[in-house]
Amino acid sequence: MALIAQPASALIARPALPPVSRLLRSCSIRAASTQTGRKKSVTAAKPPADSLRQTATQLTGVAGILVPLLLSDPAFAATPDGEHLTKGTLVSLIHPAIMDILFLSTLWTGYLGWQWRRTRTIPEELKQLKKELPEKDAEGNRPVSKVDGRIAALEEQRKLMSKKEYKGRHHNWGGLLMGLGTATAVAGPVNTYIRAGKLFPGPHLYAGAAIVTLWAGAGAMVPLMAKGNNTARTVHIAFNITNLALFAWQIPTGLEIVGKVLQFTSLP
Repeated sequence: MALIAQPASALIARPALPPVSRLLRSCSIRAASTQTGRKKSVTAAKPPADSLRQTATQLTGVAGILVPLLLSDPAFAATPDGEHLTKGTLVSLIHPAIMDILFLSTLWTGYLGWQWRRTRTIPEELKQLKKELPEKDAEGNRPVSKVDGRIAALEEQRKLMSKKEYKGRHHNWGGLLMGLGTATAVAGPVNTYIRAGKLFPGPHLYAGAAIVTLWAGAGAMVPLMAKGNNTARTVHIAFNITNLALFAWQIPTGLEIVGKVLQFTSLP
């Protein structure tokens, strides 16, 4: 049989092709890595729940700032009989009602802040306790001591406290106090002026102004606290403790004003 001449290129050895199973495995690995990368990017793009709650709190505060403007709007205040709704009992009691709720909220916010501080300081306490552990012997064994029990208890406490998200909850309630509290504090004197035609300077008004100032000062410390400034943390705590004391001291004078509102105003 005659041999058919073949080109020289056909005589060059060709590289062996990989098995089909290897190709399929390689393609599946690439596809899985691509899908994982997409999932990671989607997860990274998803806003955390704390950010959403913080945004909602800030929007609540912004909306609350509009309260004084609404109370002084003649179109809102006018009633069919020619009187002003803002001079009535119900609207005049909005300020004390909300401030009573905010006083309880201040206590709750302080508790959350203290728990977050405790969660943050436990690692440092653990570090100090581990320095008190007895030295290992020649065989590398360390005898059991009471410090081991304290370390185990603190680690368990830190694990439980970390799940409760004290930091985010403290920030959210703090934002609510600053936003709604400032708006309500301003709305009170505005309502008094609309109802009586003048303000009544006294302990209640001065304490309220100091409380709003302390809210602002405590909030101003937050950026420095986020950078680890311990002095800012101390000032933040001092402002809020003073705020709470003024808030509690202000309650009796506020009840006196509520009594006068019930005496000299009529429904609604």
